[in-house]
Amino acid sequence: MALIIKSNIRKTVRNLDKEKEITSVADEVERELEKKVEDILREKANGRRTLQARDL
Repeated sequence: MALIIKSNIRKTVRNLDKEKEITSVADEVERELEKKVEDILREKANGRRTLQARDL
């Protein structure tokens, strides 16, 4: 399930890294970020039918 897209991670890192210290993003960052988001959504859903912003 592609919630996280590596090219978007790179764009975001470039925008946030004002000092231009980060030169690349490793492949495992995409996978780990995807896992983290899935864990958060799984934990927060807690049986309700509607996930809301306040749940995050």
